[in-house]
Amino acid sequence: MTSKPARLLAILLAVAALPVMAQNLATVNGKAVPSSRADAMVKQMATQGQQDTPQLRAMVKEELINREILIQEADKQGLGNTADVKNQVEIARQSIVIRSLVTDYLKKHPVSDAEIKAEYDRFKAQAGDKEYKARHILVEKEDDAKAIITKLKAGAKFEDLAKQSKDTGSAGNGGDLDWASPASFVKEFSTALTGLQKGQVTETPVRTQFGYHVIRLDDVRPAKVPSLEEVKGQIAESLQQKKLQEFQKELRAKAKIS
Repeated sequence: MTSKPARLLAILLAVAALPVMAQNLATVNGKAVPSSRADAMVKQMATQGQQDTPQLRAMVKEELINREILIQEADKQGLGNTADVKNQVEIARQSIVIRSLVTDYLKKHPVSDAEIKAEYDRFKAQAGDKEYKARHILVEKEDDAKAIITKLKAGAKFEDLAKQSKDTGSAGNGGDLDWASPASFVKEFSTALTGLQKGQVTETPVRTQFGYHVIRLDDVRPAKVPSLEEVKGQIAESLQQKKLQEFQKELRAKAKIS
C-alpha cells in the first residue's frame, strides 16, 4: 500500500511536468517538437489568408511530425554537413533574419502621414496640370529627321512616316505616345512638346539621348491626378523603400569591405 507522502510526491511531480508537456507538440524518437514551432507556422499561414482552426492546427501538427522524422533521417545520414546544404541553410537564415531586421527598422521608422502628403504634393507639382497626347518619330541622324519634317510640310502623313521610327513601341501605332504628363519625358522632349500648339509639328529636330525626334502635338487636356487616398498606399510603400535604401547605404558606408 502506497503511503500518503509518496502519493503526494507523485502528484506534485506530475503537476510540475504539465507545463513542460504543454510546451511540446509531440515527441519523435525521444526528441520534442515544440508547440511554438506550430504557432510560428500557423502565424505564417495566416498571413497567406489561412484561418487558425483546429483542423489547420491538426494538419500543421502532422506536417511538423513528418518533418521531424525526415530531418532526423537526414541528420543520421550526415546530409546536413555537406557544403552545399550548409550554404543553402545559411542563405535561408540570412533571408529570415534580414526580413526581421527590415520589419524592426520600419516599425521604429514608420512613414508618417506628413511625409506621404509631402511626397504627394511633390508628385502633383511635377505632374503639372495638363496632359499631352503626342506622336513622335525617332531617328538616329539629324539629317534624317530634317528630311521627315520636309516631307510632312509637303503633305506626307505623319502616321506613315512613323513606321521608320526607332521607337518600336510606337512605330506600329503611327508614333502615338498616348496621354502623358511632360514629366514622363526627358527634359529636351518635354520642353519641345509643351512649346507646340495643337496639331503643330516641331520645326527642327529635337535631340535627346535617344536620337533625333520629330514631334507632333495632337491634343491637350487637364491632368487627371489621382486623389491622395487613391495613391496613399503606393506612396507609403515607395517611401518605405527609400528609407530602407538609405539605411542600407548608411550601413555599407560604415562597413569595412576588403
